[in-house]
Amino acid sequence: MRRSLSLLLSSLLVATALLFGPQASWAYPFYAQQNYDNPREATGKLVCANCHLAKKATLAEVPQAVFPDTVFKAVVEIPYDTAIQQVSGDGSRSGLNVGAVVMLPDGFTLAPQERLSDELKEETKGIYYTQYSDTQPNILLVGPLPGDQHREIVFPILSPDPATDSSIHFGKYQLHVGGNRGRGQVTPTGEKTNNGQFTASVAGNVTAISSDDKGASVVTIQKADGSSVDETIPAGPELLVKQGDVLVAGAPLTNDPNVGGFGQLDVEVVLQNPVRLYGLLAFLAAVALAQIMLVLKKKQYEKVQASEGI
Repeated sequence: MRRSLSLLLSSLLVATALLFGPQASWAYPFYAQQNYDNPREATGKLVCANCHLAKKATLAEVPQAVFPDTVFKAVVEIPYDTAIQQVSGDGSRSGLNVGAVVMLPDGFTLAPQERLSDELKEETKGIYYTQYSDTQPNILLVGPLPGDQHREIVFPILSPDPATDSSIHFGKYQLHVGGNRGRGQVTPTGEKTNNGQFTASVAGNVTAISSDDKGASVVTIQKADGSSVDETIPAGPELLVKQGDVLVAGAPLTNDPNVGGFGQLDVEVVLQNPVRLYGLLAFLAAVALAQIMLVLKKKQYEKVQASEGI
């Protein structure tokens, strides 16, 4: 009986944590997976930019060309100053988290663990990769991860083989890469997080400013007609207004605490046919041999000329 009660309490605790616990770490990529069938819109924009409003640089490195059925790595670089801190969900300061998305061409997938070299295993240690959905194994997600440890994220990729898949052809392919640092400013439902700037929704006078025990503030704005509007500001942003200030609609009530942002880019990789490479090498060898033969023939001609005294 005691054991059954213990199991029941454990189950209730787990369920409570999942339902009501902080979900800041789920913001990436959980929200995108739940709200978008495809993370890349028709305009080419990755949907992460819908919530992470600031634009930051993101870099990516891939080989110029790869052979079929070969493991290679795509490195996503997410540069930022590790000395800066972001506003966490409860308003306190914390280090930035990072995440990345790599949209591979059809046929390209995450390399299986048994195909990784010792070097790649070391570079990918502690990184957990997920695919965007069960039907899209070519879209890979990573994060959130501690930013001070993962400003570079390595994706081990397995190239397809046209010999075993008739839908795959040799040629140039494009990868769509996105990198994020820090929390978002908007949720997919359109609600603001505490990691963004708050503005006045109406014009009027600030008649009162109050706060609660959780650090949230309520700014009361009295309009010209005598009615009042309460602007609730969660803990985190710093208030810029004080009682008695006269505001216009859209005036900033707080600073902008966001220090992160999202960036994306496209990179290209060539799925190279080894036969073409061997043909190129053979051609270059033939050209080199022809040049050598021409030089030798010229030397022979000059020697004959010298012996005949011409």
